[in-house]
Amino acid sequence: MERIGAWLAGHNLPGAHELSEAAIAGGLAALALLLGWLAGRHIGTRIAASWAEHISGNAASFHLRICAIMRWGVAAILLAIIAASWPWTPLASLILGLIEGLAVAMLAAGVLRGLNLPRWAAWTLAALAFTAILSNAIGGFAVVETTLDRVGIQIGTRRFSLLSGLTLGITVLLLFAGVRLVNRVLSHSIGSARGFDATQKLLVQKLAAIAVVVLAFFIGVDLLEIDLTAFAVFSGAFGLAIGFGLQKTIGNLIAGIILLMDRSIKPGDVIVVGDSFGWVNKIGVRAVSVITRDGKEHLIPNENLMTQEVENWSYTDRNVRVRIPVTVAYDCDLKLAQELMLRAAAESPRVLNNPKTNVWLMAFGQTGVEHEILAWISDPESGVGNVRSDVLNRLWLLFKEHGIAIPYPVRDVRVTAWPGQEKT
Repeated sequence: MERIGAWLAGHNLPGAHELSEAAIAGGLAALALLLGWLAGRHIGTRIAASWAEHISGNAASFHLRICAIMRWGVAAILLAIIAASWPWTPLASLILGLIEGLAVAMLAAGVLRGLNLPRWAAWTLAALAFTAILSNAIGGFAVVETTLDRVGIQIGTRRFSLLSGLTLGITVLLLFAGVRLVNRVLSHSIGSARGFDATQKLLVQKLAAIAVVVLAFFIGVDLLEIDLTAFAVFSGAFGLAIGFGLQKTIGNLIAGIILLMDRSIKPGDVIVVGDSFGWVNKIGVRAVSVITRDGKEHLIPNENLMTQEVENWSYTDRNVRVRIPVTVAYDCDLKLAQELMLRAAAESPRVLNNPKTNVWLMAFGQTGVEHEILAWISDPESGVGNVRSDVLNRLWLLFKEHGIAIPYPVRDVRVTAWPGQEKT
């Protein structure tokens, strides 16, 4: 007991005033958390529903975190107002700092994870935010900053320390998150704009994305106080490397922008490039994605589409004519057979009524009368072979029903002499 009394005598315990102020701070912090929870439940739910309704794609999953972001955001703002509105005692400042740091950390983690940043990056920034706010609340942030700045090296006229490295990492991550957020908002705004077709929207989205990245770069340079004149030699070497090593990459980038500007190839077009046949899924910075009917995705460099011959089935008109060869026997009713060909094509669901289907007599072949059914479709991306198969299946049943014969090769074999017999 004497030791405990001596220890208590050497350490100042909080007085009644400090304890009451700490209780008030704790109560206000609890009230701020409650108001944040109510804001997330009512306001956040409405915003999340509106987000999910009007925004689709990868950004649509962000609505799952809006309630939590609203909850912790409102709580953090209220706690910051409470902390700055009164000169709190150290114990009360510690309580407010702990709760405010927790709210800001959860807010940062929710926003960064909603932007699809890696889990480690989101929680690292959240932990740094918590540490910074708590240190500032108890008056130790300047000490931490000074300690981090002491550990470093001097290179020329510039000093690199743990503080500058930490500042660089945080700035880069925040700018990266900001670029992703701005790109999502711009992409949605451009995608919902009227007066532009799909190709023009895609072009504006890509140009806007490039502009956002360039703007973020200069903002980062300004925030980090980087002297660009120090990189004059490096930028010259980098430009030379672009001229030689990245020549194809830059060429593909420019070719992709030109393709979007002249709209010679658009997403959804059916094209043939060499042996690749399919519909254009996406025009990227480096290559065009073409999906074949087999489900294979071919990535064709943009430059190839500018320099090689490309067969675009839907450049000016999406209607494509399908040729279906049919041969009937010589002794059948030719007029009836042609009528059945037209009927089979008309009954196929993907064949258009306008332009109308035609049947051409092509030749008098060795085995029968050769015809060609010329049918039109407007959705070539769904395949051509399946249309031909459907028409031929229907035609087979109609021929069977009306007694139209399909010829098959006949070979006559003449035997001039059997073994052991004289040739006659």
